[in-house]
Amino acid sequence: MNILVTGGSGFIGSHLCRLLLSQGHDVLVLDDLSTGRYENLEGLEDGRRLRLIVDSVNNAALVDQCVREVDCVYHLASAVGVRLIIDQPVRTIESIVGGTENVLKSCSRYRRPFLLTSTSEVYGKGSKVPFCEDDDTVMGPTSKRRWSYACAKGLDEFLALAYWVEARLPVVIARLFNTVGPRQTGQYGMVVPAFVRQALRGEPITVFGDGQQSRCFAHVEDVVGALVRLQDSPAARGHVVNIGNNEEISIEGLAKRVKELTASASEIRYIPYAEAYGEGFDDMQRRVPSLERAGALIGYRPARSLDAILRDVIEYEKGVMS
Repeated sequence: MNILVTGGSGFIGSHLCRLLLSQGHDVLVLDDLSTGRYENLEGLEDGRRLRLIVDSVNNAALVDQCVREVDCVYHLASAVGVRLIIDQPVRTIESIVGGTENVLKSCSRYRRPFLLTSTSEVYGKGSKVPFCEDDDTVMGPTSKRRWSYACAKGLDEFLALAYWVEARLPVVIARLFNTVGPRQTGQYGMVVPAFVRQALRGEPITVFGDGQQSRCFAHVEDVVGALVRLQDSPAARGHVVNIGNNEEISIEGLAKRVKELTASASEIRYIPYAEAYGEGFDDMQRRVPSLERAGALIGYRPARSLDAILRDVIEYEKGVMS
């Protein structure tokens, strides 16, 4: 098959491209390299099995040309990371909503199956744990820039499902929970690579807030395998599906575990949210996925434990630093 991956030079996108190539597919990547890196695709681009076009999904004419050439689409292009969302809210909203609209229009025109990667952020301030795909969402006020990402991705989901209902376009939405692994950058606030790099350098490990907020971290290889199975599953069409890991840990606990696994002498330093992100920053206290739907539809179960994930990231970062 010929497959389009938007955002394919990003962290998750590049791992997806490698998996698709290993399965014998040809891959076309559309990425403006704003948050992705060419280095993530190093050694893969040959102009034949993998081609990279450096441009934006906001270029509607180019998107249409790309979609016309392929058999299906994985739409990963998006603003990523809390820091980028806070610093560049206009870009966040425009790139997410406008880009997804362009890709969906072309997929509808040429009847190309479409997979959207969404985010656990759409659960907002929801307190029912674990989060299920049909739970209500509770968003913060529009005056808090932090929620622009969640709202924009929620609108993406509404739009994709509207195409499923009205046009019966084959659509599936993967709602991702804190995906981590090798090649992830800490540039935009990704906590695991940031902690690992700080620990390996002997720098303070910086925990925002009191560290009692908890998260679940999934290995990128588990996640991209699930994305492919979702795209290939007729039963998943028209559904929103959580993909992640349900092994929960506090951010303080994560910092301590990274410190232990790296045998680091780093201190753990707590930084108030107001200092890190500005006054009035909102955060989710817990973020734990229900994986029942993913299990029922594609037999998904995360294969890697948190310690295995952290060791993988630590070994990668050691190699980068050596």
